[in-house]
Amino acid sequence: MTKKLLLAAIATPLLMNALPAAAEADYRAKAIAVIKKDFQPRGQASIDRLAEDGLQAACNRSGNNPPDYISRRLEADQQAGVKFPADGNLMGDWKSGEVLAQSGRGFTWSDDPGLPVGGNCYNCHQISPKETSFGTIGPSLYQFGKLRGNSPEMQKYAYTKIFNSKVFNVCSEMPRFGHIGALGEKQIKDLVALLLDPESPVNK
Repeated sequence: MTKKLLLAAIATPLLMNALPAAAEADYRAKAIAVIKKDFQPRGQASIDRLAEDGLQAACNRSGNNPPDYISRRLEADQQAGVKFPADGNLMGDWKSGEVLAQSGRGFTWSDDPGLPVGGNCYNCHQISPKETSFGTIGPSLYQFGKLRGNSPEMQKYAYTKIFNSKVFNVCSEMPRFGHIGALGEKQIKDLVALLLDPESPVNK
């Protein structure tokens, strides 16, 4: 990177903070227009993925730190959209959950839209002690159930967190798996079991 480009990269966010609201909106609109011009939809990766909902807009425009009263309202709205299983059972099969946690397939342009989507959990978390490669964006989940138990309240917490993490932290970086339809009810149950079942390798 040249010195001129480096200075521009450093100055841009500083200028954004100094811009009036109207100028910032114009700058943002131009940036989005450039992105949309360069983004070419392929397969199931369509242009609508560039759209942000109101919650994402609140986080993006506040540096992931909206005022508390806005955060509380948005978190309550997200909580209202969580759909729990009709049978009341929140835990499935931890073995299926482990397979799901290992899989990162789905939602790319080359994937079949009809195939199940993976959870890709290891991309951000440590889970099973047998895995030596895992991400650190999210906290370690090793011994999650052993430390917290698997009470009905903890099952509900884990299910909700996977369904829509923004219920607890409006600007959480964790995907809203259930909210966006990436994972279905059975898949979320299986991941809850992976975290909470005493027989799961997570809790050994």
